[in-house]
Amino acid sequence: MPDSEQNNPPASAAAKSMPKRYGIGLNVALQVLLALALFAGVNRLNYYHYWRWDLSPSQDYTLSPATLKYLDSLTRDVQINIVFGRDSKVYGEVQSLLEEYHLHGRQRIKVRSIDPVRDIERAEQLKADTGLSLAQNGVLIRCGANKRFITEEELVVREKGTSTNKQIIEFRGEDAISSALISVVEGRVRRFYYVVGKGSRSGLGQSDSYNAAIDLGRQQNFEVIQVNLSEVAHIPTDADGLMILGSRYDFSEREIVMLNNYWQSKRAGIFIMLDPGGETARLNAFLTANGLHPRGDRVLMAESTSTGPKKEFTVLGEFTKEVPFIRHLTSSAITLAGQTESLEIIPENISLKEQSISVKPLILAAPRYWGEKQFLEELPVADEEDTLPPIYVAASIERGAVGDETQRADSSRMVVVSNATLLDKQTMLAVSRDFASAGLNWLMNRESFIGIPAKSKHSYRIQLTNKQHELIFWITSITLPGAVLGFGFMVWASRRAA
Repeated sequence: MPDSEQNNPPASAAAKSMPKRYGIGLNVALQVLLALALFAGVNRLNYYHYWRWDLSPSQDYTLSPATLKYLDSLTRDVQINIVFGRDSKVYGEVQSLLEEYHLHGRQRIKVRSIDPVRDIERAEQLKADTGLSLAQNGVLIRCGANKRFITEEELVVREKGTSTNKQIIEFRGEDAISSALISVVEGRVRRFYYVVGKGSRSGLGQSDSYNAAIDLGRQQNFEVIQVNLSEVAHIPTDADGLMILGSRYDFSEREIVMLNNYWQSKRAGIFIMLDPGGETARLNAFLTANGLHPRGDRVLMAESTSTGPKKEFTVLGEFTKEVPFIRHLTSSAITLAGQTESLEIIPENISLKEQSISVKPLILAAPRYWGEKQFLEELPVADEEDTLPPIYVAASIERGAVGDETQRADSSRMVVVSNATLLDKQTMLAVSRDFASAGLNWLMNRESFIGIPAKSKHSYRIQLTNKQHELIFWITSITLPGAVLGFGFMVWASRRAA
């Protein structure tokens, strides 16, 4: 047989090999389609059925049992907007936290993220819909007509000090968001009456306090209505609370009777900011009868320096841990500008026990301050007639308090601050606003989530030697890519040989 015939197979043999190639191609195509179908099916199952584990050291992304219980009983739809710039240090945590609310909200909670810098059109539309300025980062929660905007500063606790760049030490997002969620889902706007007609240290001071109260109401879902007690027969029955902020002149006997009748009712809430320079003997007597006595002195710090006498009325204070509604503020410091008087917490006596009245301190002045009677002197010195530390400048009073927290919904509550500048626009700090918000929510019995702990923030730093840096470079840049390349070459060579 000629060599040409041996080297060239017959045409019939080549024709027989063609169906085999088509079969291989069809087999590969079917395998690809089946692989894609399997991949799509697995992903679909994974989307609807999955398990989540929170592996963070402090369980940063795990909701508390109280929040989960409330989300499980949610009956109204809630829209949550994350209004944050992407450069915020807490944006990722806020987004992850709200994803948990969405996942556990039984499709009742819808979450949408808006960057006011990049999504200008959507941000402007949200401003028009809500009437809020959205001038800072925050979370907007809406349920029907009710809304609450939580600022970024309400979600975090920063380190103490006067530095302008204070580090975040705790993230209290769940506490703030859960409390706000309750307030907007309630469906009824609470009502606080702001007492007017009692003067103020200045018209601007009264205006600041009133505007701050309105702003707080806008955020906390309550409205503020002015009331002149000399023009009404009793405190309105629809009052969820009463605000007496920096009154300069005293209440009449008739007005004190009205105030006491309200306080003795089944459910009452009173927020008081005392003006130490005011003539309010009857109001002070009302407080004293309920276990809290304003001393009429001035909390100050005085010392002799090389430049002469130094007298400081601005008080630096810290929050106590005895009352749950300010527990999230205990790592923060508060500054009270203007003048402040000390408050005496009267020891429990028979009268207070009969009324089940409990008085607890809220703000404690720093140890260097004392209560001075002769505060007009150029260089006052603490002596026997003065009040030495501890100096309390804010306290809470609760009438009808019982040991079981679940049975305290009908108690009457009062928050008293012995300073009239707490809400002044020029001196108010974020922590002052947080304290006022917490106090007002406590008066309205909105402390259901007060026990939700803040999540501590930790910074970790890894020190690497030059040798370790070099080892990481060789592993990531040479060894691993080389291993992948070598494995690919082996696969190619094996197929080539076959």
